[in-house]
Amino acid sequence: MIMIDCDFPGGNIIAERIDGDDVFLRQDLRDTDRDWFYWYFRVRGAAGRTVRFHFTGSNVIGTRGPGMSEDGGVTWRWLGNDAVDGQSFVYAFANDADDVRFSFGMPYVQADLDRFLASYVDSDYLVAETLCETRKGRDVEILYVGRLDGGADLRVLIAARHHCCEMMQSYVLEGMMAAILGEDDLGRWFQGRVECLVIPFVDKDGVEDGDQGKNRKPRDHNRDYVGESVHIETAVIRERVPDWSAGKLKVAIDLHCPWIRMNRNETIYLVGSESEAPWQEQIRFSHILEAERTGSLPFFAADNLPFGVEWNTAENYAAGKSFGRWAGELPGVQLATAIEFPYANVGDLDTSPELARVFGRDLAAALKVYLETMV
Repeated sequence: MIMIDCDFPGGNIIAERIDGDDVFLRQDLRDTDRDWFYWYFRVRGAAGRTVRFHFTGSNVIGTRGPGMSEDGGVTWRWLGNDAVDGQSFVYAFANDADDVRFSFGMPYVQADLDRFLASYVDSDYLVAETLCETRKGRDVEILYVGRLDGGADLRVLIAARHHCCEMMQSYVLEGMMAAILGEDDLGRWFQGRVECLVIPFVDKDGVEDGDQGKNRKPRDHNRDYVGESVHIETAVIRERVPDWSAGKLKVAIDLHCPWIRMNRNETIYLVGSESEAPWQEQIRFSHILEAERTGSLPFFAADNLPFGVEWNTAENYAAGKSFGRWAGELPGVQLATAIEFPYANVGDLDTSPELARVFGRDLAAALKVYLETMV
């Protein structure tokens, strides 16, 4: 008998019915105030069968078909568009298939971060602490990376997963941290001059529970930097970061993923500030990143989204203040920006955890040049 469930970290699905080899399902929106597209489920009991999966709501299959994993969510590949027909996809299970997982993207949860951190357990350049405890009792990590003896003359703030469903950014973050911790010239430069504060899962409960996170009611984490914070995590960030910055904080980066498909959502881009001086810093950094890029995924400064264009308007921020806007107001900060990294493809090229990590290294390389050439 085919069994569909999401009873594991990051899982999200509502299985409506199973009719022979046809499964009808939809994403669980929970406390999201509009339609969104994250889902992640497990199939068991389908060995040797060809099964069709039909999404009954909106079209939530991405541009490269579902992500799929045959090892419990450790490694992922794209199923591809040949398996997709409208809002459905088909998969032929091997005769020995036991646990096959499908998702909108390539999920990254606590176990993935733990594997990464285990590789650097003996490093002198990484310290993991607890930012706070979530309402559900989970620890929210705060990582200090780079020069940690108090002698760093520069500080950088990096946040990820304000919107918990936006998983591909976490692979980018891994690439950035690996570069900073590396034993080459790039790593040694950071280890000699820069202290980075990294918050890998701002919405830890959402990541582990498999929420959408985007447009969460009553206010999502990335609109929670004004007034009295709704979320414990953002309240503690607002309390701790200004003290830590000590006048040395120069750059704040918030990693995100865009919408599901089409046009700019299939490019890597920076979200432009409404103020001219910060926007000019974003432009400068973007040109450095374009020049420093070594990976195959394209990045062009011309793809950045200026304020007042498409969704990047004052109306979009009416629900509150974003992390980037808040960080940009901290003393000494010259560059505060959100960076959007697509889920499935950048132009004609498929994304993958490996390529996302390479882009993360390129971000670190560009950050070095930017910091060295600040006015």
